[in-house]
Amino acid sequence: MKAKDHVKKIRDMSVDELQRQEKEMVEQMFRMRFQWAMGQTETLNKMRELRKQRARVLTVIQEKES
Repeated sequence: MKAKDHVKKIRDMSVDELQRQEKEMVEQMFRMRFQWAMGQTETLNKMRELRKQRARVLTVIQEKES
């Protein structure tokens, strides 16, 4: 999914849904760190993309709460 499409989808979500999605991303990143430590190199690109998506979610949450 392209970044613009993802941002549009995120902006349509409620704050509660965004917070739930952010928690899931944190858990997923935690699991990916273990995979990275075990030597599975394909997780690096996934981790980078997940961090960017999480930052987008947090930005939208902050915008909606202000």
